[in-house]
Amino acid sequence: MATVELRFSALPEHVRTARLVAAAVARRAGVDEAVLDEVRLAVGEACSRAVGLHQSAGITSPVKVALIEEEKQFSIEVGDEAPHAAPGDRASGGAADEADAEAEEDEMGLAVISGLVDDVEVSAGEHGGLIRMTWPTTPPTVALA
Repeated sequence: MATVELRFSALPEHVRTARLVAAAVARRAGVDEAVLDEVRLAVGEACSRAVGLHQSAGITSPVKVALIEEEKQFSIEVGDEAPHAAPGDRASGGAADEADAEAEEDEMGLAVISGLVDDVEVSAGEHGGLIRMTWPTTPPTVALA
């Protein structure tokens, strides 16, 4: 199992770099060429989400991306360190409206990712969250002379 790890400051300008690296590693891992645009878009959305969560929570630690090549699949994990409220945790007053807007934006981002990737796992807790996206790979064909 080969893994490439990427960490970047939670700034929007670094999301493009993460997308480019993810597409290059996915191509090398054997992800179908027709799916690479979906990989780029999904990684961009997941990284943008993580950047937004870090910025809104005032977290200075980097966003983490792991690109994992396994025997018949390729996975990308995008992790953030923003605390995620448990379902039912609610703020009150103006903070509730802001929290509702952020939650709605977060749900929209997750919906976009789910539309792009068939195999998505999302986990979140008080110490951060993780989005794991997985695509099938095809083994490289070897030309015999």
